[in-house]
Amino acid sequence: MSKFIVLLPGDGIGVEVVGEAKKIIDYLSERYKMDIRTGTYLVGGASLDNCNEPVKDEVVEACLKADAVLLGAVGGPKWDDYPADKRPEKALLRLRKELGLYNNLRPVTVFDSLKDASPLRPEVVNGVDLLVVRELTGGLYFGQPKGIIEEDGVQVGVDTMRYSVPEIERIARAAFDAALVRRKKVTSVDKANILASSQLWRKTVERIAGEYPDVTLEHMLVDNCAMQLIRNPSQFDVILTENMFGDILSDEAAMLTGSIGMLPSASLGDGPGMYEPVHGSAPDIAGQNIANPLATLASVALMFRYSLDHEQAARDLESAISHVLDDGYNCKDMSRHARKVLSTSAMGDQVLKTLKQIHTPA
Repeated sequence: MSKFIVLLPGDGIGVEVVGEAKKIIDYLSERYKMDIRTGTYLVGGASLDNCNEPVKDEVVEACLKADAVLLGAVGGPKWDDYPADKRPEKALLRLRKELGLYNNLRPVTVFDSLKDASPLRPEVVNGVDLLVVRELTGGLYFGQPKGIIEEDGVQVGVDTMRYSVPEIERIARAAFDAALVRRKKVTSVDKANILASSQLWRKTVERIAGEYPDVTLEHMLVDNCAMQLIRNPSQFDVILTENMFGDILSDEAAMLTGSIGMLPSASLGDGPGMYEPVHGSAPDIAGQNIANPLATLASVALMFRYSLDHEQAARDLESAISHVLDDGYNCKDMSRHARKVLSTSAMGDQVLKTLKQIHTPA
């Protein structure tokens, strides 16, 4: 059956890392006889420069009709002074909302070969393998009312943190389902000692936990979780949390690996899944062929697992990435911990070469 993948390189290093991902997608399509087609579209700042919109309606329509979406990165200082409705990041929020992508998965794995790369001691990060399950279409980022208003001659910024029971139920079930095939532990992160939305969150998560008797549930306040990620990160299996808390905690967790350039993500929900590296557009190194593409390639593995239903391809790619790291290869962001530093394109080539070696066609 034919599959269609929308490629959204976006801005900065997004163009480079998505280019390397396409090489892997093309190879896996050929190797597994999957008939995968791709189409490349503008998004973010690149779209603003071309048509004065963060994302065009026809691009959203293409994404809705696709089997999966691979995003590079959006944004950069070039567009910092644009009005709020014209910022590159608006494209992300619109795509998440219109594709119904409420479930963001961010796996964080510390590879044995990179334990010394973490800013924490090797014995602290040894064995870290956690999954952040972040609610993606609610909370402060989408709640209404929102905006800058004037009260008694003074400007006031307003954001609304809002969650409904159905929103909490569906992301809680996603976290418990994920835990069932992992180590069967969910840590639900909130601020229930202060926030009404968190109190509803905790009450609802506890009720959903009753549907999963084999999974252990614990609650943790977000400030304590931020501390525990540094003190004892290996205690976590699945971290379940709302939109803003998940945004912050997943970036903190990414640094356990030594570089945010190593962290992939999958956004799932009602429509096609969207896959992207957690790192930003890094305009300071764009166009220099030094960006680390491994987070994007790992996102491709998640895409084959969750949207293309090909677990073997996903495992082969993840194994290839692990072998490349074990062999001492990495990019400039991890140069202190690599025996050989590769460019963006050379890293893509090395992963592809290794992938071909570890996979034997049936």
